[in-house]
Amino acid sequence: MGNNTDSTLQHKKPPYLMLAILFVGAFVAFLNNSLLNVALPTIMVDLGVKDYSTVQWLVTGFMLVSGVLIPASAFLITRFSNRKLFITAMSIFTIGTALSAFAPNFGLLLTGRMVQAVGSSVMGPILMNVMLVSFPREKRGMAMGIFGLVMITAPAIGPTLSGYIVEYHDWRLLFEMILPLAILSLLFAVWKLENVMKPNKNVTLDYLSLVLSSIGFGGILYGCSTASSDGWTDTIVLSTLIIGGIALVTFILRQLQLDEPLLNIRVYKYPMFALASVIAIVNAVAMFSGMILTPAYVQSVRGISPLHSGLMMLPGAVIMAIMSPITGKLFDRFGPRALAVVGLSITAISTYMLAHLQVDSSYAYIIMIYSMRMFGLSMVMMPIMTNGLNQLPTSLNPHGTAVNNTAQQVSGSIGTAILVTIMNTVTKTEAKSLMSGVDPATITDASTAALTKQALLSGIQYSFYVAFAINIVALVLALFVKRVDTSAEAVNKIESQSKRSAKSVTA
Repeated sequence: MGNNTDSTLQHKKPPYLMLAILFVGAFVAFLNNSLLNVALPTIMVDLGVKDYSTVQWLVTGFMLVSGVLIPASAFLITRFSNRKLFITAMSIFTIGTALSAFAPNFGLLLTGRMVQAVGSSVMGPILMNVMLVSFPREKRGMAMGIFGLVMITAPAIGPTLSGYIVEYHDWRLLFEMILPLAILSLLFAVWKLENVMKPNKNVTLDYLSLVLSSIGFGGILYGCSTASSDGWTDTIVLSTLIIGGIALVTFILRQLQLDEPLLNIRVYKYPMFALASVIAIVNAVAMFSGMILTPAYVQSVRGISPLHSGLMMLPGAVIMAIMSPITGKLFDRFGPRALAVVGLSITAISTYMLAHLQVDSSYAYIIMIYSMRMFGLSMVMMPIMTNGLNQLPTSLNPHGTAVNNTAQQVSGSIGTAILVTIMNTVTKTEAKSLMSGVDPATITDASTAALTKQALLSGIQYSFYVAFAINIVALVLALFVKRVDTSAEAVNKIESQSKRSAKSVTA
């Protein structure tokens, strides 16, 4: 496998203007991911969609396309120059955004979302790989902290922005405000974007691996996304999960046999990368679950409007935005273990507190706990991920980022589906228990609504207890994290071992 960059690049001044162009592109792509969640009911009415499961495809379909294409990003980044790849991806994303903004019917809107997903799926991997080769390993913490600001903050402010626009403006504005940003990013890319990663023209695409990964990741993501509503015993859910699981196992076995795998699973032979990946997977489950369970509590138990519930979560998003670059600096100075242990401890405590929310918990208390949880999470994700990537040779950077992104997306989807299922199951059981103790003659609409809220609260509390247990697992794993040696001698050793390994494989 060829090296993806010139070895001298890490000693040059980082291309800040080019990084700014990539940041804008990645920001609008990540922001776009979470913009439509709040707007779905309004779109249903406006475009005459009859049932929620159909309009939900605007979110589910986007997630599926992204999940299927992210594993292929390693090949694309290795094979093509970053300039050509970004311009192509941003062009596709811009076309999809324009289609969505002016779609006269649901079919064209869904098509536009799918086209958006094709373009946005490689934005994050491109930016991360450019940053990895633009900064020396000992200074990556600060750089990746700024990347975390984009990756985490953009989706976090999406629901707040969406809630405001849906309440006071037309839902099409969600796309119309992204469109000029996408066009500007594209124009600046054509004008100023340079190549900092040397493409390897000899890399070939294994089409069977692409098919297997599409079926595997697509089946699992679809099965999990529909399991929370249709149930795990549903025939379609079970079929897609089984087919996806078989395809995924076959895909992994094939990657281990190929000289040029689509997704190089051998990155897991590097211990700190493997540990970082496992912690990130566990943490993704806890993080995504909080983003689902907290709005469910705020809107369904407390009866707070989508706009105000989004505003309640805004301080947490702002805290993450402020903390990401600060956390990067702290990582460069103190390493990953101290940050991860402190961050996961704060996350675990706040998750435990969320499990004790009541029907009458105050606004200030909810905002405080949620913001505290986001503060803890901001100290974990990027430091752990950066430390793991620091152990990889430069040629494996595209595969490391692709493996991380894919694993987090799949684990987040599975974890969310499981926790939502737990919430629904406990809610139904608790509702039956509460109703059995009430005299049918005394039941009113008001008492039924109160009992339903209490049952849902029990389901949410129980799910947060499970998320708390998951947090503890991540905290224990963080105790075993060691700082990767980024000295010139250590880096040269990693690179030379990688070259020897590549020669032995081709031989």
